[in-house]
Amino acid sequence: METFTTLESLKKALGKSDAEVLALAFESGVRHLWRDVLLGKYLRGELTREEAIEAVGIDWVELAERQKAAMEADLAWALQP
Repeated sequence: METFTTLESLKKALGKSDAEVLALAFESGVRHLWRDVLLGKYLRGELTREEAIEAVGIDWVELAERQKAAMEADLAWALQP
């Protein structure tokens, strides 16, 4: 039910039909998934930092780096004797 309410709110806010809002949501979701794939490749060393920046932008690369550093710090803290 929450998704339906959100869809209705988006339709009103954007002044678009159900089909238009769903198309925008699908396109946005695909872009988001692809960005996640590319950032994952960067963090695993499969893309250079420069390639990742070119593909998704420096803001997303820096956010991924900060998140990885925070996760590694948490893991190190949790594993200390």
